[in-house]
Amino acid sequence: QVQLVESGGGLVQPGGSLRLSCTASGFTFSNYWMIWVRQAPGKGLEWISALSNGFGNIHYADFVKGRFTISRDNAKSTLYLQMNSLKPDDTAVYYCAKLSPSITELEYWGQGAQVTVSS
Repeated sequence: QVQLVESGGGLVQPGGSLRLSCTASGFTFSNYWMIWVRQAPGKGLEWISALSNGFGNIHYADFVKGRFTISRDNAKSTLYLQMNSLKPDDTAVYYCAKLSPSITELEYWGQGAQVTVSS
């Protein structure tokens, strides 16, 4: 069965960095678009970034452009999110998700990784 396991979250000071990882199994990782989303306390899901299966398409939400970088290692079936210049507003649970073949739906997502940005 499909599994997505996020890791790398934690507590970081404003201006600091973290790298999230998402290890995938149960499907051919290299064939699918993958995304990162987050949910802050009391708020809905917020899309952060998407990366195509062929590396040719990368998209970011405006609020993370220039600070976050999405990448993937298909050989390791792993998705990454490098987060720099973190702000308190970035505090949230971060989820990786597999998109459907039509890239219109979130098919599966992991259990999430808590990121807390605080001094």
